Amino acid sequence: MSELNQIIEEIRAEFTAKNQARDATLNRSRELIRYCALSIRAIHRHEWDEAEQLLATARDAAAVMSADLAHYHDLYEAGYTQDALKEVVEAHLLYAFVRGGEIPSPVELHAPAPAYLNGLAEAANELRRFVLDLIRLGRCAEAEPFLGTMDDVYSHLVTMDFPDALTGGLRRSTDVLRGVLERTRGDLTVAVRQEELEAALQAFERSNLK
Repeated sequence: MSELNQIIEEIRAEFTAKNQARDATLNRSRELIRYCALSIRAIHRHEWDEAEQLLATARDAAAVMSADLAHYHDLYEAGYTQDALKEVVEAHLLYAFVRGGEIPSPVELHAPAPAYLNGLAEAANELRRFVLDLIRLGRCAEAEPFLGTMDDVYSHLVTMDFPDALTGGLRRSTDVLRGVLERTRGDLTVAVRQEELEAALQAFERSNLK
């Protein structure tokens, strides 16, 4: 039975190490999601330095998490890990879209393709808030490029016609983006027409004063 004892102890040691890795990943995934949420808030507030610092922290944490799970593929593929990496992608791509910077690749963000594409969809959804803010400020022309980015992202994602098992539920994310895109397009169209009507009325009033 000594052989069986040795086997059991080896399995116990394996489970112990894996459980420690799991606990560490759960904690790090929560940290990642918090960093990303704070960075997105900073982006919406135009606090660029704060956003950049938070994004760098999130990126470093994602790198450590991915490296720590190199020997635990099932933990890497777990929902909490992939959700955290998706948030990293969303925050970084939103920053790139708003600031007009270079779009980071999946490798740079330590994210697999499904997390990257779903994060891309969510980043495009976040652009709706920028469009609405600009509409409220009466700056519809500045909102149009953001709508164009949303449309471009949707046009790319809709071509990913693969099973959800491969894409991590991308079809649903794409459908959500389509709805957000159409609502945003409608809101901007109404706002532009309102601006045009107001401009026409002002021009008419000025002509009557002459």
